[in-house]
Parts: sequence; structure tokens; C-alpha cells
Amino acid sequence: MNHTEDSNETTAPHVVKEELLASGRWVKLEKTTYVDPAGSTRIWETVRRTTRQTNTNADGVGIIALLKRTLHKDCVVMVKQFRPPMGCFTLEFPAGLIDEGESAATAALRELKEETGYKGEVVGVTPVTCLDPGLSNCTTQIVTVNINGDEMENINPTQQLEFVEVLLLPLDEFQTKIDELLKKEEIVVDAKVYIFAMGMVQAFFKPRELPVLKQ
Repeated sequence: MNHTEDSNETTAPHVVKEELLASGRWVKLEKTTYVDPAGSTRIWETVRRTTRQTNTNADGVGIIALLKRTLHKDCVVMVKQFRPPMGCFTLEFPAGLIDEGESAATAALRELKEETGYKGEVVGVTPVTCLDPGLSNCTTQIVTVNINGDEMENINPTQQLEFVEVLLLPLDEFQTKIDELLKKEEIVVDAKVYIFAMGMVQAFFKPRELPVLKQ
């Protein structure tokens, strides 16, 4: 080990080497040797996907799909499924891995169709973002999709994955409906979903609480 904790000098942190500890079909575990900002050499345990394609820096996509129908509230299309690592059901945005040759937008429309049966139009794609950087290098792009619920194919959509339950939650009551679901069922909510819900509360209600708007 190289110890320089008593020095006031800093260095650019960087990875020195990565050693494979174990590998499976979908993920692998590596020992990462790196230098921290103080110049000390340290060890980290890193989980990586084995499936990242050559054409992208993102492993997969998450899909914020908004269902828009005449005479109905706009709804967020959600999926509920059993996740073995959690040992329970989770509430998530539709999501999936990017296949070879796909863009994030193409992967999102494919995964949305497979998981929910809905066909939509991509209206936004985020930059590549990390998911759990303290554990893994796994990355994603969030794709926003609008769904015309008045179109015939979206009135009674047919999903392809039988073990995924589709839930429609009103956009303007998103956090409230999630909290109600948590009280009724033993379910864990994906962090991205709940942060989005908190953002919706800010968007819909917090501006009205500003002092200048109360006068």
C-alpha cells in the first residue's frame, strides 16, 4: 500500500487495475485497485454487467411512458414484477437492456411494447447516467415516451411478458398512489420512480406555496 495521508498534496484519482473474481452469465465481480485523491492505493469490489454492447456506453434504458387519452387523466405506465435479488415484488418504470445495433430510443420502444403492449413515440432521451456507482458501473438512459391511448392498438394492448403486471398511475397523483400501494402491499419502489414522484409533487404543488404566490 502507498500511504500519503499526512501530505497536503492531492492527485487525480484513477483506476490502476481490475482483476476478475467471479463471472456469471449476466454479471461479473471484479477487484478494482485504484488511487484516491490523497495518493493512497485502495481496493474496491465492483460489479459489472457482461452484456454491454459495443455501440453504446449505456447498459440499458428506463422508460417514462405517459399514457394520454381523451377524457382521462394522463397516467404513468408502470410495471410490477417479482425481483429475486429483492425477494419481493417491485414497482418500476418499464426498462431493459440495449441490444447490439440499437439506439436508446429504439430499445425503449421495443421494451415498452414487450413489457406493456403499448406503442408510443419517443419525445426525450437523457445522457448516460449511473445507477448505483458505489456498487456497479451499470448505466442507463431514461427515455420519455408519449402514448396515444386513443389509437386502436393502445386501447387493449397485449403485452408479451406474462409475469409483468402493468399499472396505470395518474400523473398528478403519482406519489399519493404509490404511497397507497405501499400501505396495501409488500412491495419495494425503485428509487428512480420515487424521485420522479417527488419531482411531480414539486411541479404540481410547491410553486403555489411560494410566499409571493400566497399574497
